[in-house]
Amino acid sequence: TLRGTEIAVMNGPSGSGKSLLLRAIADLDPSSGDVWLGTEARTSMKAHEWRKRVCYLPTESAWWFETVGEHLINSDLECLQKLGFEKDVLGWKVSRISSGEKQRLALVRCLGRSPNVLLLDEPTASLDEARTLLVEEVVSVYSKRNNAPVLWISHDARQIRRLAQRVITIQSDGQIEVNQ
Repeated sequence: TLRGTEIAVMNGPSGSGKSLLLRAIADLDPSSGDVWLGTEARTSMKAHEWRKRVCYLPTESAWWFETVGEHLINSDLECLQKLGFEKDVLGWKVSRISSGEKQRLALVRCLGRSPNVLLLDEPTASLDEARTLLVEEVVSVYSKRNNAPVLWISHDARQIRRLAQRVITIQSDGQIEVNQ
């Protein structure tokens, strides 16, 4: 159970099922059991409504339009600037942006939907330390302002120490260990 502004960080070896778990929570892959958002079960609402409220940010996001701005309909200019972009980024061609820029811009796209919960799959994997710290700050502020819990996958021990109020480790055999 994630509560309020909690940031729980999940780690474990590659292939242990971390991303699959996030995708199941987001209702993107078939799964058994149920997931709750407060007092509402995932099964009690339409999938598109659940996905608006529970935002999954994959390691590599999809980009289907030609320009960045076409993807950021509800984007917050302040959020863009906090992540190191100026307004002109909206006119950039998606084909010219780096993987690290895509990760930061995908976060802006996700936050623009005003979700109640963030599921982040290694959102800083392609970033240098300075940009990583920017992303951490933006997510922390969003979580606090919106009372939105975060489940964040990371392999970076320093990042885990900075962010985690709880650490969830998935072992290669599927066993789950939770440390507060």
